[in-house]
Amino acid sequence: MPVYEYTALDGKGKKKKGVLDADSMTAARQKIRQQGQYPVDIRESVPRSKEKKKNAFLSLQSGPRVKQQEIHVATRQLATLLGAGIPLVPALNGLIEQTSNKSLKTIFAQIKDGVNEGNTLTSALSQHPRLFSRIYVNMIRAGEESGSLDVVLERLAEFGEGQQALRSRITAAMIYPIFMALVGTGVLFMLITFIVPSITKVFTDRNQDLPLPTVILMNISGFLQSYWWIVLILLAGLFASIRLFIRQPKGRRIWDKLKLGLPVLRDLNIKIAAASFGRTLSSLLDSGVPLITSLQIVKNILNNVLLAEVMDQATDELEKGKSLSNTLRGNKYFTPMLVQMIAVGEQSGALEKMLEKAADSYEKEVEGKIMAMTSMIEPIMILVMGGVVSFIVISILLPIFEMNQLIK
Repeated sequence: MPVYEYTALDGKGKKKKGVLDADSMTAARQKIRQQGQYPVDIRESVPRSKEKKKNAFLSLQSGPRVKQQEIHVATRQLATLLGAGIPLVPALNGLIEQTSNKSLKTIFAQIKDGVNEGNTLTSALSQHPRLFSRIYVNMIRAGEESGSLDVVLERLAEFGEGQQALRSRITAAMIYPIFMALVGTGVLFMLITFIVPSITKVFTDRNQDLPLPTVILMNISGFLQSYWWIVLILLAGLFASIRLFIRQPKGRRIWDKLKLGLPVLRDLNIKIAAASFGRTLSSLLDSGVPLITSLQIVKNILNNVLLAEVMDQATDELEKGKSLSNTLRGNKYFTPMLVQMIAVGEQSGALEKMLEKAADSYEKEVEGKIMAMTSMIEPIMILVMGGVVSFIVISILLPIFEMNQLIK
């Protein structure tokens, strides 16, 4: 059944926008009038050709951005509706009515239309890979095959909200030091570029020999005052070059190796990977997704070339009959505690629960480690800024002291 987007006037003459499904344009107009509204503009949302698909995609791209939090909320709402015994299509109808984001409303309308045509929910969701990840689609597939779609949707919502909460806590912990670094750099730039020249002009007018720190400060100040735009271009070029390098296979491998090899970041990144590995694999297995398929999905979630190779090796070993714990044992990127918990889970038949416990433990460790790192960054930043300001003050005061000695 086609899906239509419409604009109508209500009884008070106010414009209303919405999405509905109908057999034809005429039927859509009738539905709008039955709601007590006067249709102004109606257009079909579901594409029926390649050109229309392209236009619909561009329309979604230019519409309101869909946040992952909105996907999590919609997932939980759909789980609640299905858990209450409402069939899938009416539940999707209810979800469309509750969704305020126009782009997301259109996508759900297209998903409902696909289900109406006889497709599975998995097939309808897979048409929107930009919003619904592989883990999402595979868990939905497992839920449909096992007849426990509402339970899987609830688990998906919890998984997504948990991952979002962890990212939010990490981001929140890093905002303050990043903000302070930017403000401090900006203040020092303004001080050296605009304030220092007006002070040091007194020394240059007297044509006296200046101490080395003062000469260095004046040269830096003069360069920034004249060529600050070159500095900005160089910094932007360096940033763009690094990003381009990381996008290349060789560059990405070097970058991922650095993240897992640098002394300061190694332990943190390994624990973040362990938490993500445990949480994702636990959710997939608990939803009924086979272990080998789950590992291939986890490989993409970890977002690291070296860890992806470990997952590929583990998959090969599992196909030969080995256990997951044996395939990961001795690997430097997987901690002994995680491997031990996997082994216990395999022996007891509760691998999903052990992985979840491991994820909880590592997430707490990650939060603690990030808080410790941020608490160390603050005094280091203060020391660096204090050192730069001290250098500026000394560079300005030394010529003044020499002038006072000459006067005496």
